[in-house]
Amino acid sequence: MPSIVAGLRYPYSRVLLPRTRLAYIHVKNLLTDAKRERSARLSGYVAVWLPEEFVLLYLQGGEVVNATVMDAKGFHALAISSALERIPTEPEYGEICFHEAEDDQLACMFAAQTVPDEPWPAELKVSDPAAVFPFLQSIMFDGSVEITTEGSVNYLVFRAGAVDSAYLSIAASGSAVDRVAKLFAPESKVGQAKFRRWSHIEPLPTQAPPALVQAYRELSNAIVQRLVANGRESAPAIAEHARQNLLKAHPVLEGFSIGKKPAREPTADTDRLTAAVAAWLSELMWAGADHESHPPADLLKELTWDRRHMFQSAGFYDRMPWKVK
Repeated sequence: MPSIVAGLRYPYSRVLLPRTRLAYIHVKNLLTDAKRERSARLSGYVAVWLPEEFVLLYLQGGEVVNATVMDAKGFHALAISSALERIPTEPEYGEICFHEAEDDQLACMFAAQTVPDEPWPAELKVSDPAAVFPFLQSIMFDGSVEITTEGSVNYLVFRAGAVDSAYLSIAASGSAVDRVAKLFAPESKVGQAKFRRWSHIEPLPTQAPPALVQAYRELSNAIVQRLVANGRESAPAIAEHARQNLLKAHPVLEGFSIGKKPAREPTADTDRLTAAVAAWLSELMWAGADHESHPPADLLKELTWDRRHMFQSAGFYDRMPWKVK
């Protein structure tokens, strides 16, 4: 395991599972336990150190809502299903931890791993608190500052140029001012630290559940198969043509295909995913369905009946041009 990966440590408010060999933990059971009991439906992260990768699963209300990975390409967002696939079922190597953390900290972590940071003024000595704090105050800075030193990752959240909250992975106690001061103490080697900043941190985005992605994939293939059975042999070509035409407006459709495994897994939220699939299937059925003998509304009712509650909750029916009773 590369040292840059092995040494990463993030802040937490409570340790639910200390860093442990991955071979001792059943990851799916761990995630199931996180949402089974009402008292356990918390926010936090599961970090997995693999020989060549570092996977982070973000949880809110006990549910995995997003994921990132650090690999040869650096940090980037990853579909939840793809993140879980990267964790071997019978690992010989690797480590895992499960930590509770506040939603604001999770938002800072996700932004630091997926959003380009903003540059500092060239003349500013960022490692000097006597320079950086007056600068941030002078510009009424709103956002977060990440300070990484020797694998310890820390976040300061600013409101109107002042530190509003601090999430520190270094051992420190006392008020927020005391804890931040500890971060800049001489023994902390802050002069060797890496400083990055982001303005206006957005809340942690929530990916569409993998089960909904799979349901939409199965529905799209089922519609094409039914159109072919009804005499529209060109239905697969119509579906692909419609998908290609919509890719610019709905990039999430790169995660879909007819009759073969998609090239990638989508990371979009439920609204964007549903809007894209509804636009695609609407075009497909406008062009491919026999609106007299096999009305699209009847076809949708039949093919979505078993999962109607899932589709209804996602707002799928509301986005379709036909009323499904």
